[in-house]
Amino acid sequence: MDLDALTAARRAEWSRLDELSRSRSLTGAEVDELVARYRAASADLAEIKTSAGRTSQGDHVSTMLARARLRLTGGPENVLRQIPRFFALQLPAALYRVRWTTLVVAIAFLVVGVVVALWISGDAALVATLGSDAQLSYYAEEAFTGYYSENPAAVFAGTVWTNNAWIAAQCVLFGITGIWPVYMLMQNAIGVGTAAAVMIAYGRGDVFLLFILPHGLLELTSIFVAGAAGLHIFWAWVAPGRRTRREALASAGRSLATIAIGLILALAVSGAIEGFVTAQPWPWPVKIGIGAAALGAFLFYMIFVGGRAHRLGETGDLTEYETGTPTLVAG
Repeated sequence: MDLDALTAARRAEWSRLDELSRSRSLTGAEVDELVARYRAASADLAEIKTSAGRTSQGDHVSTMLARARLRLTGGPENVLRQIPRFFALQLPAALYRVRWTTLVVAIAFLVVGVVVALWISGDAALVATLGSDAQLSYYAEEAFTGYYSENPAAVFAGTVWTNNAWIAAQCVLFGITGIWPVYMLMQNAIGVGTAAAVMIAYGRGDVFLLFILPHGLLELTSIFVAGAAGLHIFWAWVAPGRRTRREALASAGRSLATIAIGLILALAVSGAIEGFVTAQPWPWPVKIGIGAAALGAFLFYMIFVGGRAHRLGETGDLTEYETGTPTLVAG
């Protein structure tokens, strides 16, 4: 093969391919032409490499083909453009999907916590198993409230944030087991109920509620959402429907893992409230009002913004370009 002769013969065609691949908008006929010239140039490149190895002409054609391929297949969306879509569509849609499961988890958690608190506080023998009278009295009178102010507010807020974010992440990421989210929720419900039992037994039940509510409204709701997301992932594996278990699990994992990211932000807010608001000597209606406002904003985002995203067809999953063409099923 005469490389110079081939280059001279194909120069106009390669130039046209380059022109089409650089064009901002193409008509249907131009797209067809781009595909045809792409195939022809690919055959030319194969012939060049087979006959002459690596050459400057071959590198030139390879560069044009890469540009044309990108023009035909598209490229990944700019990360900065994905951020608004994530917060406006993907995250709220994922939260909206788990709204009813979150309600069920919240009711179950509160029932367990209240039963544990009333059961233990109503039996002096059970209270005694938790520690000596001096230890429990110190906890109820000083340690419980002192916990919120014994460290600098910023350090305390960061500590509770990372701890709660780790609990939420475990509930979502280990949700496939079906056991771990339930275990984490039960463990926390029993822990809260036991602490409440001690406070009630020593006549400090009102203090327990006043110190828990400002940050706990959003904090516990976030944990409920995490548990619900984990259980949805588990259910996608158990009952995949018409999809394979692999496809159902992958879709649920992608869409609901976004919840873990959103909860990190929500728990940062609850951590800030716990660190900077709960221990302040402000009127309790003000402190609880701040917590209620944070919860209200979260629920508005989850239900109303999420409902809007759901009606637009969002599920919280990645786009088809990012995940690949889905398998079509009948029915």
